[in-house]
Amino acid sequence: MAKDSEHGSFSAKDYTDPPPAPLFDSVELTKWSFYRALIAEFIATLLFLYITVLTVIGYKSQTDHADPCGGVGILGIAWAFGGMIFVLVYCTAGISGGHINPAVTFGLFLARKVSLVRALLYMVAQCLGAICGVGLVKAFQSSFYNRYGGGANELGEGYSKGTGLGAEIIGTFVLVYTVFSATDPKRSARDSHVPILAPLPIGFAVFMVHLATIPITGTGINPARSLGAAVIYNNDKAWDDQWIFWVGPFIGAAIAAFYHQFILRAGAVKALGSFRSQTHV
Repeated sequence: MAKDSEHGSFSAKDYTDPPPAPLFDSVELTKWSFYRALIAEFIATLLFLYITVLTVIGYKSQTDHADPCGGVGILGIAWAFGGMIFVLVYCTAGISGGHINPAVTFGLFLARKVSLVRALLYMVAQCLGAICGVGLVKAFQSSFYNRYGGGANELGEGYSKGTGLGAEIIGTFVLVYTVFSATDPKRSARDSHVPILAPLPIGFAVFMVHLATIPITGTGINPARSLGAAVIYNNDKAWDDQWIFWVGPFIGAAIAAFYHQFILRAGAVKALGSFRSQTHV
């Protein structure tokens, strides 16, 4: 930390928080970098759904009439989801922030990291990319796609809707909390001697959540992933459970944003302290 020569004390902090994003920023719509970010989110979500849903369909087709222990298994499916998030966040973080998930975008919007315009258009791009990605899977695996569930998220047999909703809330909380922690400028300054690649813990969070919740909901924690599969599969069960994969992730993301910003980063305390100092001026 830099030392203050005049007062003989250390500075309060050695990092800089980025300014809050404006709620409405129409200037963004005039910049090519904004549209480049939308394209990056669209392509990244397309690739994410293509690889992961293809892995799910391939696993089910391998184990249908063969050794039930064959194929990649649940562990391999979890690795496919977590590994693709690691790869895609690494590739797109410098362009769009590497959200690839409406729940992540929603959490960052609540924390004033992105504007409302950017958040809404990111979500549209992510959902369109997801639909196109699953559409490619159906085109390449037309003989297996519908037979093996289309990679759609559905509530597992024996689980109540409340259990499924709770699993999605907690799973998304883990993911979005990890996103905030891995990209926190205070952490980067404090632990600059530790070369941690931000996409790595985010990918591992996705991997671990899939291990825990695949039996319950198939693991959504990403509304675009759930919507893309539901649109292409177009099954009543998938549509009946669809609300779980939107309400749960958005609640989980909101809780994670509040926890990180107002408790861990003491946002509420700082705001109160600033208010008190102004009243004594």
